[in-house]
Amino acid sequence: MPAQKGIERRIRQIVLDRMTEEPLVLLQGPRTVGKTYLLNDLAAHFRTEVVDLDDPPTLDAVRSDPATFVGGPSPVLIDEYQHEPAVLAAIKAELNKDLRPGRFLLAGSTRTTAIQEVAQYLAGRVSRLPVLPFSQGEIGAAREDFVEALFSGDPGRLVTPARSTTSREEYAQRIVAGGMPIAVTRSAAARNRWFDDYVEVVLQRGVAEVANIRQRHQLPVLLRHLASRTAQLLNMTTTARAATLDRHTAADYLSLLEAVFVIRQIPAWGKTLGKRTSEAPKVHLIDSGLAARLLCLTPEHLIRRDPAALTEFGHLLETFVVGELIKQATWLDGVTGWHHWRTYDGDEVDLVLERDDGAIVGLEVKSGTRILDKDVRPLDKLRDLAGTAFLAGVVLYTGEWSYNYRDGLLVLPIDRLWTP
Repeated sequence: MPAQKGIERRIRQIVLDRMTEEPLVLLQGPRTVGKTYLLNDLAAHFRTEVVDLDDPPTLDAVRSDPATFVGGPSPVLIDEYQHEPAVLAAIKAELNKDLRPGRFLLAGSTRTTAIQEVAQYLAGRVSRLPVLPFSQGEIGAAREDFVEALFSGDPGRLVTPARSTTSREEYAQRIVAGGMPIAVTRSAAARNRWFDDYVEVVLQRGVAEVANIRQRHQLPVLLRHLASRTAQLLNMTTTARAATLDRHTAADYLSLLEAVFVIRQIPAWGKTLGKRTSEAPKVHLIDSGLAARLLCLTPEHLIRRDPAALTEFGHLLETFVVGELIKQATWLDGVTGWHHWRTYDGDEVDLVLERDDGAIVGLEVKSGTRILDKDVRPLDKLRDLAGTAFLAGVVLYTGEWSYNYRDGLLVLPIDRLWTP
């Protein structure tokens, strides 16, 4: 994958660290996100080879004698493990005998919970690490510390006197480019062709590896509808109607799209804290570039000032920012979940990151260049509701300046996410 040469991934060192503690580490993420490249890089580090189950002759050999392939010197590296569940039974047998750290490193393009055999064999024996599209800091060779700073006890250090110079046009270009390794450095036309092919492969081959479905032709319709609803509350009735599916089938297909890492659902936070809190999840495409392509949106379109373009820019910007924040959250131990918060009265916080001790930070994304009191008010209410668990609140916007708004609530330019 030429697009990855010279780009240092934060997840690489995290994998190496995790392998010193865990017997089996599992890398999961979208197709062509760079798992194979990372696995081969780590194979070179360990001076071993990758067992690639995407290669038909290798797959046939493994099927005939999985125990031989998993019983070699540690670590054993296996790519696209989900093609042969018998491998997992063989690994389980090995781990029953020897649970030393660093024995196995696996990579796959479906979530383990999507395949019954995987969940059965690996339950309680695996440390999962997501491999997501490149972050903006990785693309720009900058070490991001934004989410780390929010949980550090000193979020005020994110406020700097430096003025942001990122324009609306540049934000639009970053949104449309996304972070998929093969797509991010291509020309606009080549990137569009790649996304079109990517969608076809994932919906035809990727979904088939998880489930045999009858109405496969409706998957592209469903995915385009979800792209049009990215960063919005999921309404299953509307979604099913848009894809001409019954509600139950639409929900099943939605789970399949999540299982192959095309979409993510952001659950609601604080559902038990009050009757006025919405319980519906938000839906986001896994990559803003993919969402933009499914909607045929270009940077030139997104920077227009008509109402439709402003709305589209706002939704795609939120998906872009939420994606960047989740990437950083996955690099940190102790960050256990991400949610959104919304009340039936209209108060909304786009992302709530939660630590394993219950501490939270709230983040709101605004597409404008000026922040008013009404933009900060939902974070005020979330802080009052969460009490001492609330560590920090941030409004991210397309403006130039970073500053303390009041009482630990910050206003920061979006590019502070990837600016050290």
